[in-house]
Parts: sequence; structure tokens; C-alpha cells
Amino acid sequence: MKKFKLVGILFFLIVSLIGCSSNSEGKTDQTELSFFHRFTDGPNKEYFDKVAKDFEKQNPDVKIKVSSAINEDYKQKINVLLGNDNPPDIFFSWSGEYTNKFARGGLALDLTEYTKEGTKLAEQIIPSQLGPYTYEDKVYGIPIIMDGKAFFYNKDIFDELGIEEPKTWNEFIEIMGVIKDEGYTPLSFGNQDNWAVGHYLTTLNQRVLDPDVMKKDYDVSTGEFTDPGYVKALDKILELEPYFTEQPNAVTDDSAINAFVNGNAAIYYNQFNQLQYIKPGEFELGWFNFPKIEGGKGDPNALTGSPQGFMVSSKTEHPELAVEFLEFITSKEKAEEMVKETGMISSSVGAVNKDSADEDMIALVETINEASEMNVWLDTVLNARIVEVYLNGAQEMLNGQKTSEQVMEDVQQAAKEAQSEAE
Repeated sequence: MKKFKLVGILFFLIVSLIGCSSNSEGKTDQTELSFFHRFTDGPNKEYFDKVAKDFEKQNPDVKIKVSSAINEDYKQKINVLLGNDNPPDIFFSWSGEYTNKFARGGLALDLTEYTKEGTKLAEQIIPSQLGPYTYEDKVYGIPIIMDGKAFFYNKDIFDELGIEEPKTWNEFIEIMGVIKDEGYTPLSFGNQDNWAVGHYLTTLNQRVLDPDVMKKDYDVSTGEFTDPGYVKALDKILELEPYFTEQPNAVTDDSAINAFVNGNAAIYYNQFNQLQYIKPGEFELGWFNFPKIEGGKGDPNALTGSPQGFMVSSKTEHPELAVEFLEFITSKEKAEEMVKETGMISSSVGAVNKDSADEDMIALVETINEASEMNVWLDTVLNARIVEVYLNGAQEMLNGQKTSEQVMEDVQQAAKEAQSEAE
């Protein structure tokens, strides 16, 4: 009897070892995709962790290795990682020049064939959102999130003071004078991180300058920035300064949001994907596009904003699988989940609807769709060297350390240096 028991135990151990060996081999046989993004906490991180797990469930032979870096560090880290022999297969990218530099450098996979008419990605993504990820007629990025920027305002304050949405710059300045006289901060603004003033300049340049001038100057190979319209755009920032939060360079963007949410400020220049952060305000929200500037040469119906999305490394060993993952996260089902769980506006067709979003978000999507064109953020459309000099200079201008003319002289020099590096 003992002999039979011993045989049984040995049989059980052998079967168990075989099973363990089989499982180990299964893990070894898994294909791993590395996925690097900038969403490090809260619902955004939770969503991207979850969508990776969901893809793994549908594809048991695939492992998605997810990693992230905070927004401020991401740009530096992705540059380092893409210079390595083993870069992430899929990585986050802003659109515009930020995408173009990876395409020019041969670091990003050409995704054109995967986005042609009739493909899954072409059917799933709002067509206009692919434009900012297109370089020399080739698509290099897949948009996940679309965005815009407008002046959000406290309707209670506007009603109390009997003022209406301004249509022109002069009307805008006039109503802010009324707001300030009544003891409110007219325009909540935190520029401790100088991308904030960059968003104002993004729009002001577009409203003031001739589009052909901007196109030439924003190209690193031809940019000069000598048109007087650039100085005029900076001067418009100075016109707003009396109505900004006091000492805005010492104020964070989060503090500026809180001042608006708490009813201490009447207006805040807000990204659409930050809608969830200003929702707690106990007042009715309104918004209006950046007003038309009298004498400006740009289209007043353009909307500042651009998509965010993902690129695929040109060194990936699994391009088809990487594209399959992007098809998965841009599907209507997963895009709807993103809208519900994060409050971000999806660039997938039909993802923002009455089941996934509230009336405000649906209206914001309509605003994006109705815009004549999208005006890409200054800090992603320009060469990085120029951006640094431009935004630091604007910050110094707000501190009274430089004039608008001096800022543009520095930008012109940076453009020459960037052009020499690019040759």
C-alpha cells in the first residue's frame, strides 16, 4: 500500500514539474511590447494600465510593459531612450515639430500604410486629427486625445456685472476693466512654468501674423522671426498684464485654476482636457474663443490646440503588433472608456457621446469640429532651442527685465543657431 502511495506521490510531482515547465515556457514565448507615456498618476495612469491589461487578456501571448515619466521629465527621458539600442516600441508624443523631429531623425516608424482609407485606424480616428502627426505627407503618429483652448468664464460674475462675451480684442480689454473695478481678478494666470505664456503666444501669433510668415518662420530651416507682428503679439501680453493674477511668474497653473474655481477670478484660459479640474466651481460655466484682434492677419475662427498621441519606434521588432495595440486603444469601446474614466476628449470617431460625456464636453467637441483650423502649441510646433529662448524671454518680459523687442532679438539669434544645427 505504501508502495502505491509513493508511486502516486512521485507521479503527482512529475506532473506538477511538467506543468511548471510548460508555464515557464509559455512566459518565455510571450512577445513583449514596451509602452512609454507621460501619465503618471490618477485616473489617466489607471486607464492606460488597464487598457494594457485588457489587451493582454485578448492576446495571452503578449506582454505590455508599461512605464511613464512625469510631464516635466518626459521630453528629456524619451530623447535618451530613443537614442538607445532598445527604445520603447510605443511612446507618447505631442504633435507638430515635436513629432517631426523624430520623423526627420529616423526614430519613428512610418504609419502611412496603416492609416490609409479603408484601414481600421482610418475608420476609427477623426480625420482632421491625423494632420498634426503628418510630416512630408507621411503619417508618423496616432492621435488618442484631441484638445482645444478657450477662455472659460464665470457666468455668475458676468451676469452680476452685466457684461457679455467679447468678440474683439478691444471689447475683451474693456470688460476686464469692468471686472477689475468690481474687485475681481479678471484673468487668472499662473506662469511659474512658462508653457502657460506660450499658450497665449501660440494664439496671439496666429491672430496677428500673416499665415505665410508664420509658416516660413516656424520651419527651422527658414525661420527668421523678423516680422514686426511678433513684437506686436508680445505687446498684447503686456496689455493683459494689468488684468492677470498679480506676479504671475510666481504663481502655478494649479493655483490659477483654484482661483477661478473658487470664484475669485472671472476668466481662465483653459485647455478643454482640463475641464474636469474646473468642474467643482459652484457656478455656471461659459466659454468663448480667443477674440479677433483688430488689424490682425490671421483667421479669427481658428482654434488653438492639437492632438496628443503615440508613435512607434522605427527599431521595433514587432511593428504589426504595435499597430494592433494602437488599433485596440483607438477603438470606440476603449475610447469611450477613456472619456468616462479620465475626462479626456478622445480623437476616436463617436467616442464622446451622451453615454460617455456630459453636455459641456459634447459642446467642446463641437467647438473643435467647427473650428476653421487647429493652431498647434508654440512649445511643440517650434524647434526646442527657439522655444526655450522665446518662453524664457516672455517670462522675463513679464518681470520687467526685457522689452518685447529684446525678446524677439534673442529669438532671432536662437533661430539662426537652430538653422545652423539643422543644416
